Amino acid sequence: MITKIIIFITLLAYAILASQAFMYILSLKQVQLSLNASSYIELRKLTDTFMRANFKYVIYIAFFANLLLVFSTIKTPKSLLFVSATVGMIALVIDIMLTLKGSLPINDIINSWSSNHFPTDWTTYRDSWFTIFQYRQIANILGFLSLLTAAVFGAK
Repeated sequence: MITKIIIFITLLAYAILASQAFMYILSLKQVQLSLNASSYIELRKLTDTFMRANFKYVIYIAFFANLLLVFSTIKTPKSLLFVSATVGMIALVIDIMLTLKGSLPINDIINSWSSNHFPTDWTTYRDSWFTIFQYRQIANILGFLSLLTAAVFGAK
């Protein structure tokens, strides 16, 4: 029963992570690509402010729940549950590293701009952010699907 509770918590946190990726796939990327520089800068700054304040808790919960899931299933290393939990953990670590080394530094640069004063190559920063985020989306969706597979087919 405890494993099912851990899977539930891990999946819930991961679902929040994956929802961000799916919203960008469905519309948010195209919305941001359609904005002029001033609007894009304001949107990114506001988004970054609220994401930094709130999203870290989702990451912490997902990380620790997924880590607990890996450790609680390590006695059966060939089980679907252990393999899926491990894949989910690796995907989450990839997302965290891409965030820390890629997305956040670009956000810091964009946050230093004003809607009236920005570099002429601002689209280069936007495109770089989207490229990094695309890799994060892949990691998040793969991790989520792996954990979902475990919950449906591997949990006893």
